[in-house]
Amino acid sequence: MYTDFQKFLTDELNAIKEAGLYKEERIITTPQKAAIKVASGQEVINFCANNYLGLSDNKELIKAAKEALDTHGYGMSSVRFICGTQDLHKKLEAKIAEFFGTEDTILYAACFDANGGVFEPLLNEQDAIISDALNHASIIDGVRLCKAKRYRYANADMNELEECLKLAQAQRHRIIVTDGVFSMDGNVAPLDKIYELANKYNAMVMVDESHSAGVVGATGRGVTELHNLRGKIEIITGTLGKAFGGAIGGFTTGKKEIIAMLRQRSRPYLFSNSIPPMVAGAAIRMFDMMAETNALQDKLHANTDYFIKKMVEAGFDIKPTQSAICAVMLYDAKLSQQMADRLLQEGIYVVGFYYPVVPKDQARIRVQISAGHEKEHLDKCIAAFVKVGKELGVLK
Repeated sequence: MYTDFQKFLTDELNAIKEAGLYKEERIITTPQKAAIKVASGQEVINFCANNYLGLSDNKELIKAAKEALDTHGYGMSSVRFICGTQDLHKKLEAKIAEFFGTEDTILYAACFDANGGVFEPLLNEQDAIISDALNHASIIDGVRLCKAKRYRYANADMNELEECLKLAQAQRHRIIVTDGVFSMDGNVAPLDKIYELANKYNAMVMVDESHSAGVVGATGRGVTELHNLRGKIEIITGTLGKAFGGAIGGFTTGKKEIIAMLRQRSRPYLFSNSIPPMVAGAAIRMFDMMAETNALQDKLHANTDYFIKKMVEAGFDIKPTQSAICAVMLYDAKLSQQMADRLLQEGIYVVGFYYPVVPKDQARIRVQISAGHEKEHLDKCIAAFVKVGKELGVLK
């Protein structure tokens, strides 16, 4: 039975390899931090983790996780509404709401689940979803699960968004959906302008803060802080798996009636296990740390400004960014892999991104800066990029 399908898959995989698009996984043998070791034993500097605040190996978070293991056990073996809700879960939800200035929060196993479970319980065929063209795959999949009328506007194009809003007046309710930071380019959504149009055309707004929370804004409260809209956006989704310690877990935070309805009808919440107590315990400590000091955000912003300035001066084609993401544009998929492999030999761990992760002929190396990086890490990375860039003809 499997023979024909096996041949089909083998041919497809070979075609992916021949096109230079086959993804290989590198194996890390140490905790996630600025300097890591890979399976070969080589020590390299990691510039492709979502570990924006350098918290993935933070001793305070590890201590909090161990304490939660001792006091609350390893796992819940249940969904929330049966017997999967501990005091830690409720406390974490309150901490997230306080951080973003919202009314209530609901936890998920991942932000992919938060985005997948947000639309269908709230909207139906009478309503409209207006989505940025570069929104994350989880948002796209969540929209597909909903029967609402779909509109799409070009990335951060406010003229197209307004035209979509005009058309969507035919529907009962409207919601504009955008990433806070677009993960492949590093640009920040123009949320101030989106909010103005939402008010003009009686629409709600949803923002995915996965790559912006902890990063964007003076104190890392994300794009709502950056645009002075804290507490004014109806729905925010995000993750604990990036700047906030890098473990697992997602959330939706916003208006209390929306969160209440998600608790009743959001399928990924109703039919998935609660996040482990140790993750909740560590995340609570993390949000306490965010309230105590802004040192990590300040260091991240200084590191990012320094790195991008030096890379632009070196002659690299860098996408404009207001985040900790620096997209080094190479355009050719094979070149992005070759450059990433050479950089690894130079002790710099980065990955080439190419179709279908980004559009065809838009291949790049996405460099992600962290508060865990020191100046010597940044200088070594810049020097390696210049050396390899000249070898491969990227720089003149």
